[in-house]
Amino acid sequence: MKILFSLSIKSLWNRRVSVGLTVFSISISVLLLLGVEEIRTQTRQSFTQTISGTDLIVGARSGPVQLLLYSVFHIGDATNNISWSSYQQITKHPSVAWAVPISLGDSHRGYRVMGTSSDYFQYYRFAGDGKLAFQSGKPFADLYDAVIGAEVADALRYQLEDSIVLAHGLGRVSFTEHDDKPFRIAGILARTGTPVDKTVLVSLEAIEAIHIDWQHGTMPLPGQRVSAEQARQMQLQPKTITAFMLGLKSKIATFQLQRAINEYASESLSAILPGVALQQLWSMLGVVEIALLAVSACVAFAGLLGLSSALLTSLNERRREMAILRSVGGRPWHIFGLLIAESAIIALAGCGLGTLWLYTGVILLSPVLQSTWGLTLTVTIPGWFECLVLAAIVSAAMLIAAIPAWLAYRQALNDGMMPRL
Repeated sequence: MKILFSLSIKSLWNRRVSVGLTVFSISISVLLLLGVEEIRTQTRQSFTQTISGTDLIVGARSGPVQLLLYSVFHIGDATNNISWSSYQQITKHPSVAWAVPISLGDSHRGYRVMGTSSDYFQYYRFAGDGKLAFQSGKPFADLYDAVIGAEVADALRYQLEDSIVLAHGLGRVSFTEHDDKPFRIAGILARTGTPVDKTVLVSLEAIEAIHIDWQHGTMPLPGQRVSAEQARQMQLQPKTITAFMLGLKSKIATFQLQRAINEYASESLSAILPGVALQQLWSMLGVVEIALLAVSACVAFAGLLGLSSALLTSLNERRREMAILRSVGGRPWHIFGLLIAESAIIALAGCGLGTLWLYTGVILLSPVLQSTWGLTLTVTIPGWFECLVLAAIVSAAMLIAAIPAWLAYRQALNDGMMPRL
């Protein structure tokens, strides 16, 4: 067995160019297969860990997935706002332990601005029981205080006491800025790996203050500007909010309160369970995941066919090599085993190279994915699926190599010794 392995290595080295191309094609297949699974698994984990400890999320009547995306992940927009009076009435329900209002619609240099209360820093949970912590500073206290996420601070190089200006709308470049009411950075949150990292948080009263001289909160009123100091003296209780999160005293009351909110007579509202909405999101994306895995599997199959083709085309060139091995005492099963061992070595090399590329890509691309989509990828020990994929590729390579190995096995001793004219 040791001699057979040594012969396989030397034979492969003599054909290193063609073998290298085959290893490269298999490594690409492994990279795609494991990469799709890695992104799928860690994306689910990242989304699942974004919010925990929240029993219900309430917003204007819409689909559960849409409400979850814009309220928690800050993707998309709300169909409508909900009135402050409805928020107050629902939060007075005996089953409600805490409530956190959310107001969206503004941005700062492409990052979402979220108006909320100081309770957000106390009750928001992620990754199980993870709590928001401050890298520096503290929660907003003054009307024009802002708290920024770690990604905002790193990308824009902000520090405490820096002045920032919020803009109306969600574009990276806005022509309608609230430059007459600048904010001061009072706190910078520690990194969480959630959309909070890419968010600027201010108080609900601050959201009202910057829109107080705007017509219906959408455009400034000409000639009726209200200065930052004048706004402090005005009534800044919000009239509407985008959504709110609820924590209940007892899990038993969850479905009862959800039904009551969905049937709320004064306003069309939707109450969703975050975990159930996430499951609906995964079921919607399930077809895409299967399609990506199928494409990756086809690429892997093509790579293995390339291996079989390379072995078949090399048989004619290696007729003399096989005959010499037979002449020095090699048995037919030695020839068969030699080709099987070569294919196994090629497959193992391709799997190793593909896995190395995968982890290198995770390390290099993780900061980009984190800053662009808020997706956190980490290098993890290969799980059962990864090990199963690698074992299947090596096994398939050996099985496919059985065809050229069988043809070599059947070659007569004098077939490679006699020159062909």
